[in-house]
Amino acid sequence: MIKINIQKKLHGTNGFMDLDVDFEIKEGSFVALSGLSGSGKTTLLRVLAGLEDSQGEIKVHKEIWQNKNTMMRVQDREIGFVFQDYALFDNMSVEKNLLFVKKDKELAKQLLELTELTELKGRKPNTLSGGQKQRVALCRAMMNEPKLLLMDEPLSALDPAMRMKLQNEILSLHKKFGTTTIMVSHDPIEIYKLAQRVIILENGKVISDGKPKDALVKRIGSQKFSFEGEVLDIVQIDVIWVAIIAIGQQLVEVVVSAEELERMTIGAKVKVGTKAFLPIIG
Repeated sequence: MIKINIQKKLHGTNGFMDLDVDFEIKEGSFVALSGLSGSGKTTLLRVLAGLEDSQGEIKVHKEIWQNKNTMMRVQDREIGFVFQDYALFDNMSVEKNLLFVKKDKELAKQLLELTELTELKGRKPNTLSGGQKQRVALCRAMMNEPKLLLMDEPLSALDPAMRMKLQNEILSLHKKFGTTTIMVSHDPIEIYKLAQRVIILENGKVISDGKPKDALVKRIGSQKFSFEGEVLDIVQIDVIWVAIIAIGQQLVEVVVSAEELERMTIGAKVKVGTKAFLPIIG
């Protein structure tokens, strides 16, 4: 069990605020941290890693990482940290980036095989794609078999297809090694797919803590489906008006009533829902 009870004064998007959280995480679980930018997610990860100071207590299993009398050094915390910017050594090959952490060639070989990087083990990071670099960063974080794996939006800079591929690889690594994992993400699909629990922060406080299905799947009225989108255009076709709405990576056309037309403007954020719908999956 990991116990986290910390307080720290921050300068958020709306001025000064107090990061004040108190929760426990089961060993081997995968937890997502979500919330608006500036809510304290990345600071919380950095405090757990020992990269920033705070008040309170962090206890990992039976080890005290932090309390009023103790502050364990970063290098003694047995963590793996995956950043957005990869943070690889450009002068070392892929394999040597891993072995720099721990001289365990068998573990490095296993990780490279799991992430389909074996054929690239002799390449330098500056010859790799963004997705390949992030896989190397993930493998490197796993090399010391951490008690706690921390990931700060590790897939945010990747295209949708590569994100999906790396999500699968992160899930495979998590199941293989059973490492307790905390990941910051704004992507509800990513959170739903990977995490067993999602903690949502707002202004430094936990405002929601539960299963992704309960926290992320929105049920508005009796609607069967509800999606958020942006109005890109409103066009007239014969006698009806149609709104062109961007939902994720898709464009959809929605017939709008005269009343909706009066309220709707291009650029507006809208919810598109339906009550009577027969989905077809192909």
